[in-house]
Amino acid sequence: MGLSRARLRRHLDHLAAQDPDIARALSQVGYPAPRHRPRGFATLFQVIVSQQVSTQSASAIWSRCQAGLGENPAPEAVLGASTEALRACGLSARKAEYAQDLAAHFVDGRLNDEDIAALDDEAAIAALTAVRGIGRWTAEIYLLFAEGRQDVWPADDLAIQIAFQRVKGLENRPRGKAFYALSEPWSPWRGAAAILLWSVYGSTTLEV
Repeated sequence: MGLSRARLRRHLDHLAAQDPDIARALSQVGYPAPRHRPRGFATLFQVIVSQQVSTQSASAIWSRCQAGLGENPAPEAVLGASTEALRACGLSARKAEYAQDLAAHFVDGRLNDEDIAALDDEAAIAALTAVRGIGRWTAEIYLLFAEGRQDVWPADDLAIQIAFQRVKGLENRPRGKAFYALSEPWSPWRGAAAILLWSVYGSTTLEV
């Protein structure tokens, strides 16, 4: 689902009106494209597949998972697959365990799309990080891209830290609890700010 193009632009306009640094960055890099991912098990499974491998490798492994488990893999298919079958798709032994733990959470009802959508941000993060292999950053990215949560702030994301440092002209890269505190003035539109900062990170046009 993610933030729609219209909502993303509206939230960034709110931010630009109150923060000259955001206004300057927006004028130089332009409005970023929305980042959308489907809700549900398959997206979370794909995130696990993609962890700590190159984009090219992740794409190849995911294609093999789809070939073996279905175009949009269901939790029942992953839970019913043997470790050997998941390894044959390219998953490490540990990622195969993570994938089956995620599948078990969906099959037995500990996780489902409706319940995640009904939880507030911190409760949803807690529910998602109860799955082996899903950390806070992964949960935050899912909530931002798949659920369209408007105030999610992935403070541990290196690209966001570096881009924030550039936009604000800071001497040191912000991180941890201090970074959450620095982001508070951007609430409740921090999700849009994060998407802009990813664009800033990838841009060579921003003048600091």
